[in-house]
Amino acid sequence: MTGRVLCFGELLLRLSAPDHELLLQSARLDARFGGAELNVAVSLAHFGDAARLLSAVPDNALGVAALGEVRRHGVETQFVRAAPGGRLGLYFLTPGAVRRPSEVLYDRAGSVFAETAPDQFDFEAALEGCAWLHVSGVTPAVGPKASASALALIAAAKARGVKVAFDGNYRAKMWAAWHGDGPAILRQILQSADLLFGDERDVALVLGTTFEGDLMARRQAAAQAAFDAFPHLERVCATVRVEHGVDDHELSATLHTRQGEVRQAQPTRLSGIVDRIGTGDAFAAGVLHGCLHQWSDTQTLAFGLAAAAFKHSIPGDFNLADEATILAAMSDSALSVRR
Repeated sequence: MTGRVLCFGELLLRLSAPDHELLLQSARLDARFGGAELNVAVSLAHFGDAARLLSAVPDNALGVAALGEVRRHGVETQFVRAAPGGRLGLYFLTPGAVRRPSEVLYDRAGSVFAETAPDQFDFEAALEGCAWLHVSGVTPAVGPKASASALALIAAAKARGVKVAFDGNYRAKMWAAWHGDGPAILRQILQSADLLFGDERDVALVLGTTFEGDLMARRQAAAQAAFDAFPHLERVCATVRVEHGVDDHELSATLHTRQGEVRQAQPTRLSGIVDRIGTGDAFAAGVLHGCLHQWSDTQTLAFGLAAAAFKHSIPGDFNLADEATILAAMSDSALSVRR
C-alpha cells in the first residue's frame, strides 16, 4: 500500500436535464451523486489506491443512498458524519449542445455540510494512515464553517506530516453569497500546500497580480510567483483546454517544479464529448496516483491528462476507469476494438 488519500468536501446530488434538453424542458431529471473531492476519491479508488472521504450528509434516505453509492466505488466512508435533520446539497446541470454551453446551478446553501462546525469532525482520526490530503477551493467557498473546517484540517495535516494537494476551483458566486474573502482564505490554504492544481489565473487571483506574455510565459511566471510566495509548494499542475465547439475540445497539461523543471503533456483531441463535468477532478486523481507511486513527473502528468481525457467519455461526475484502462488509452492502439 502506497498511502491513503483523505478527500474533504461536500457530497452533492446532481440533477441533470436528460438528452441535452433545457432544464425542466420536460418533467424529468437524471440523478447522480458527485462533488469535487468525492470525484477524486472515487477515481483514486478505481485506480486501486486507498481513498477516504471526510464529509457530512443528512441522516435520511438521501444521505443513506449517497453513502451507499460512495461505498460501492470502494471509498472509505467511516468519517462521513450523518447528521439528524438538514439537507443534502444539490446542483442542477443543463448539458450543452452545438453552440449552447453547459450550465450549472447550485442549491447548497444551508446544507448539512455547510452547517457542520470544525469541532464536529474528528480530523486526527480521519488523517490516521494518510499520505495526502486533497481539498479544492469549492469547499471553503461553501460557507464560514466549511472554510474554518478546511483551514483546521489542513493545519492538522501539516502537523502530522501529511502532504496537502489543493485544487484552485475558484467559485466567485459561492464566495459572494456569504461575503467571504476568497483570495485571502485561499492564500492561507496555499501556505500549506505541497501540490497545486491551478493555472496562471488562479495564482494571479490569490496574489492579486497579473502575468503577461503567451500562455507558457504566463504559466512559468505564475509558477515561479507561487513558489516564491508559498514555501511548501513543490509542484504546480494544470490542464490547457482549447474549445473548438461544445463537444469538440483539445486538452493538454503542464507541470512546473520548484527546481525550475517544466513538463508538457502532448495535446489530445476530444470530439463527441459525453460529459465534461469532473474532468478536472479526474486529472487531479491521475496526478495524485502518480505521486503516490513515485512515478516520474513526465509519466505522472501524462497519466493525469489521459485520465482527464478518458473522463470526457463517461456520463456523471465520476471517472470509472482503472489504471490499466487509462494506460491502455495512452497507447497508439487505444481506439481499436477489444475482442
